[in-house]
Amino acid sequence: MFKDVKAFSGYSANDIGEATTFYRDILGLTVKEGMEGILELHIAGSTPLIIYPKPNHEPATFTVLNFPVPDVEEAVAELKSKGVTFESYDLPDFKTDDDDIFRGGGPVIAWFKDPAGNILSVLEEL
Repeated sequence: MFKDVKAFSGYSANDIGEATTFYRDILGLTVKEGMEGILELHIAGSTPLIIYPKPNHEPATFTVLNFPVPDVEEAVAELKSKGVTFESYDLPDFKTDDDDIFRGGGPVIAWFKDPAGNILSVLEEL
């Protein structure tokens, strides 16, 4: 039934203006305003993702968007230079290093939040 359908994903934000500025100016994505105040993120090679306004928004507690990059350390440094704060974890089997990068199994990855508190990541291209 859905085999040939182009699907897309979406999540909410409490302030579309802040989201627009963050995704366009900090992350460098092409953003477009859609109907009803919905923000469209145009990411190379994929169907646009939508961010919809929700006054009673609650941030996702899991990663909602991953950006595969050739060099995680470089991406983290560049985003930090633009004021992005990365998440730091210090759990027995799940610890980020001094650069806020997880290297403990699986892809090298680092997590950060958008202005609405949704969790995003940069991770090593596989």
